[in-house]
Amino acid sequence: MPLALLGGVLYVLIEFAWRGRSHISMFFDGGVCFVLIGLLNELAPGVPISVQAMLGACIITASELAVGMIVNRRYTVWDYRSLRPNFLGQICLCYFTLWIPLSAIAVLADDAARLVLFGEPAPPVRWL
Repeated sequence: MPLALLGGVLYVLIEFAWRGRSHISMFFDGGVCFVLIGLLNELAPGVPISVQAMLGACIITASELAVGMIVNRRYTVWDYRSLRPNFLGQICLCYFTLWIPLSAIAVLADDAARLVLFGEPAPPVRWL
């Protein structure tokens, strides 16, 4: 639960810095994505962070599509229709590429949070 709260707060702060606003759904989605990305390192230790970052981008994009189809179509939290290529205005290649470095940061942030909150030692970081 603390990791989900941390992920939600961090993502909302990123949204405020990036576009000056956010939505409560992004707090919950950010928390879920942060936990799922953190689990990549827990379930497959030793996988290079570059691979985890790509998988994290896939997790975020899939989550963005699901939340987009449920929440965004009703409240218009974001709109990617002007960005090509996009799928139904909910996900796009441009943001997928931005999720890659964000996911790498999330992996490292999850390791740091687990060290501080639970005393878990950080696993060794492999980039490639």
